[in-house]
Amino acid sequence: MVVNLLHKGKIGLAPMEGVIDALTRDLLTRQAGFDWTVTEFVRVVDTRLPPRVFYKHCPELTERPVATPNGVPVHLQLLGSDPRALAENARQALALGAISLDLNFGCPAKLVNRHDGGASLLRQPDRVYQAVKAVAEALDGAIPVTAKIRLGFANRRLAVTCAQATEAGGAARLVVHGRTRDEGYRPPAHWEWIGKVRHHLSIPVVANGDIWTLEDYWKARTLSGCCDVMLGRSALADPWLAPRIRYWQQTGERLAETTWEMRASVLQEYAALQRQHLPDRVVVSLVKQWLAQMRQGNAEADQHFQRLKRLTDLDALLGSLTPSASSLAAYEPA
Repeated sequence: MVVNLLHKGKIGLAPMEGVIDALTRDLLTRQAGFDWTVTEFVRVVDTRLPPRVFYKHCPELTERPVATPNGVPVHLQLLGSDPRALAENARQALALGAISLDLNFGCPAKLVNRHDGGASLLRQPDRVYQAVKAVAEALDGAIPVTAKIRLGFANRRLAVTCAQATEAGGAARLVVHGRTRDEGYRPPAHWEWIGKVRHHLSIPVVANGDIWTLEDYWKARTLSGCCDVMLGRSALADPWLAPRIRYWQQTGERLAETTWEMRASVLQEYAALQRQHLPDRVVVSLVKQWLAQMRQGNAEADQHFQRLKRLTDLDALLGSLTPSASSLAAYEPA
């Protein structure tokens, strides 16, 4: 019998602004795999936001427990830099039923960073500390506070210091994306640097970044020493990645690779859910957005993307997701 030393690790579904909404969380958690999910960030500036803003980002707050329909817990994420405003909105979130609050110090978007949010705070670890501390004190232990960082802004010089600032402020868990803000999403993710950060903390550290396959999962855990991981873009690229990891953890065996038909079925169901609330033209863009994510490392999905990217009618797009072999021939490489 093969003993799997990595069988206990948990898997989180990362937030992706404008991409992973409540419907996407629902679809990606329908099979066993993810242990928790995090919402798109609620942007905090200088005021206490009304409940409708929280419900927009986290519709799951209207139900108990706060979870996806399949029962996977949903944690609410805040992004901001003003400790007072973050504290006020943490109290608001708690009053609305939030079960955990995550603080975003990892967003690399230029617009967010120009407005003093996300990864921009990693240049000043004390500001990270003050933000986490304000939220932790406002919640007074009622629900956990967690945080997400990158390895720095322009370089990794302050990676450990920023991580220590989150723990000192009261974070119960830290997700570390294995790149700096300036590195964006360019490979590789530096899993060994996540390990360096982990060695200086006593709270759990979660590895994030470039875990696209089962082999990547094994390498990320081995190099970082982290028990838990978080998947983002890769979960969209392959909606069966988390279930594949979970199956391997439990059995030591591999599930079959995800087929195009499986991917297409997810896109069709996603469109059916979205068109209940959104105009078809918007749903077309959302389906193409997800299909573009599926291209990552998958030549077949890229082939279908090239074939479908100019379609503007939703029914035509959905009807063409699973074409005949003859219609695909024109898109095969010479």
